[in-house]
This record gives sequence, C-alpha cells and structure tokens, in this order.
Amino acid sequence: MVTPFNLLFICTHNRCRSVLAEVIANTQFEGAFHAVSAGSQPAGEIHPLTLKFLAARGFPTKSLSSQSWDDFAGQEFDLVVTVCDSAANEACPLWMSDAPRAHWGMPDPSRVMGNEVEVEAAFYTVMDALESQLMALKRGLLKDVRV
Repeated sequence: MVTPFNLLFICTHNRCRSVLAEVIANTQFEGAFHAVSAGSQPAGEIHPLTLKFLAARGFPTKSLSSQSWDDFAGQEFDLVVTVCDSAANEACPLWMSDAPRAHWGMPDPSRVMGNEVEVEAAFYTVMDALESQLMALKRGLLKDVRV
C-alpha cells in the first residue's frame, strides 16, 4: 500500500479555493492524496456557494470548516500549495517550513459578480482547473512510485 501524498492548500480566508482543492484531492484520486486546507486569516466559515457547488457535483461537505494554518503548525507536508490569485493582486500567504511549495493561482469564484449561470461557471471552471492540477501531480507521483 502506498502512503498518501500529504498536501496543504493555503489561501487567505480558507473559505473557497483552498477548500475546493482539499475536497477534490481527497475524493477524486483513490487515496493518492491526504489533503487539508487552511488560511492565514480564516473567515471562520465556508462560503455558502462553495458548499452549494461542491454538493451539486456530489462532493461531501458535512465536515468542512474554515481553519487557521496555526492548526497545522509543526506538521509535515509533502507539498504546500497556495491557490490565491496573484494576477488579481491578492496577497498570497507564505507558509514557513522546509516543505516544497507550489503556487496554483486560481481566481476567486466567490467574488464573481454576475447572474447565477456566470457564478456557477466560475466555480466549475476553478474546480476543473484544480482537478487538472491534481491529476498532473498524481501522474508525476505515480512515475516515482512504480516498482
């Protein structure tokens, strides 16, 4: 049995993108990943639209919470991924540890101002992009695990 690759997804408020990444990593990849998410300034709640669109795609939402990265201080991660949108001039939190880091800049779908169809499309676009990134990461991991 292969040990899951430990991931930490970070965004400032831990209420949308980092949570989407956590849920997708934990449910779509047959145990390849063990993911958690956190924020440098957690909002204290998951954005309601995050819950709505995760549930609409059949993802579990019951145990999700907005967490502080302080909750994970001292834990070892194989990779720490920031998902804030530096292209939109968002300040990306910097996780201070020896863990390898990556930045997967994602626009914040919870900030989209538009009709219901546009907001839904924004969420699904980010969810699909996160799934693609995770698929690429898994493919890279599997090359290293082959016996």
